[in-house]
Amino acid sequence: MKLAGKTAKRMIVMLAAVGLIFGCVFGFGAFKAIMIAHFLAGFANQVQTVATVTAETSSWQPQLQSVGSVVAVNGASLSAEVAGIVDTIDFESGKDVQKGDLLVTLRPNNDPALLAQLQATQRLDEITYARDQKQFAANAVSQAQLDTDRANLQAAQAQVQAQQALIAEKQIRAPFAGRLGIRQVDPGQYLPVGTAIVTLEQLNPLYVDFYLPQQALSNLQIGRDVRLIIDAFPGQSFPAKISAIDATVDSATRSIQVRATLPNDNLLLRPGMFASVQVSTGNEVSHITLPQAAISYNPYGDTVYALTLDTAARKPGTPPVYVAHSVFVTLGDTRGDQVAVLTGVKQGDLVVTAGQLKLRNGSLVSVDNTVQPSNSPNPNPPNE
Repeated sequence: MKLAGKTAKRMIVMLAAVGLIFGCVFGFGAFKAIMIAHFLAGFANQVQTVATVTAETSSWQPQLQSVGSVVAVNGASLSAEVAGIVDTIDFESGKDVQKGDLLVTLRPNNDPALLAQLQATQRLDEITYARDQKQFAANAVSQAQLDTDRANLQAAQAQVQAQQALIAEKQIRAPFAGRLGIRQVDPGQYLPVGTAIVTLEQLNPLYVDFYLPQQALSNLQIGRDVRLIIDAFPGQSFPAKISAIDATVDSATRSIQVRATLPNDNLLLRPGMFASVQVSTGNEVSHITLPQAAISYNPYGDTVYALTLDTAARKPGTPPVYVAHSVFVTLGDTRGDQVAVLTGVKQGDLVVTAGQLKLRNGSLVSVDNTVQPSNSPNPNPPNE
């Protein structure tokens, strides 16, 4: 009996110890859960700092956007039509020239002497033909002789013209007015036919060529305004007008080539430059405009956080406190850093532009607009 009583006591003590251990474990778990919930509840009520912008209405010009290249109205790489040795160079690199200005002369060799010989033969044939005309009138020579004299004169004239053309081919002249590039030849250099001597570009006006999808055809017409943005000149835009639309659509890309004429009175632009092209389509409209950084893009719908003032949460002597509300928006076109908001936001609404990741519906926030995301309709890369 005593052994059974001792065993029972031991069992009771062991069970009590096990119960105490389990109680401590489960009690600590419950205490931990309560404290975590309390911490999260306190964290949820913390005031988050965000940047904001006031939604404003701005004029919005419907546009088609593309990229293009600036090309010269007239541009050529000048070369000699005949082979020869460079005798004189009569231009300086980068200078403006007029149409017909002499640029390079090839060594003439015996060309002037041969021309003089042919001109002498021509003069003799002219004298012979004139004399035989008078003799023919007096029936002193036959018609056949007169015809032979005429043919000899015409052949001599043709030979003179051919020699003059050969001499002219050794004088390379500007085919149109423009600005020269960097010369590629030196005096005394032998030039095979077609060797590049210098480039010549007409700089005012210029063309800009770009492509648009075939869906844009209904919005294209000659004379429509075009605006160019070129990164070489940040903060500037260059006006142009559509001057030509290609007659066919590219069957591979289903796009059509468009050409605009670009005034270049200050000669700032150069052929070959890359340009961002904006083609105006239709009349200006007004839209609520927000920075694209304010938009949370989601598969189920795009949203922004709008703020309302919370007077109850504000403590005396502290900045205003706001409540964040997630709002679904319908977006329109974009321009630069901006996007048009068609529905969901009204003029004057305070919208979060930075710090959205810290927010949920009902979050308390304060506003610090020291740092703002870019909100330019025509952004340019920073100067380095």
